[in-house]
Amino acid sequence: MVATSEGPLWLSGIRDAFSRRVVAWETSARADADLVLTTLEYALASREVEPGQLIHHADHGCQYTSI
Repeated sequence: MVATSEGPLWLSGIRDAFSRRVVAWETSARADADLVLTTLEYALASREVEPGQLIHHADHGCQYTSI
């Protein structure tokens, strides 16, 4: 969460564990599943991911399991 004068801004980011590069990020006024799913969609679109070749790990689980 990033504090701003207009209220909190939530930041979701996905980093490639091998290259350690941020491959996608998104911000929102709400910390919800849509924020996380949008970030994941951007990450998948930025890479050529074949079925069975992706491992996705999250440190915070509530947004991932809220739908």
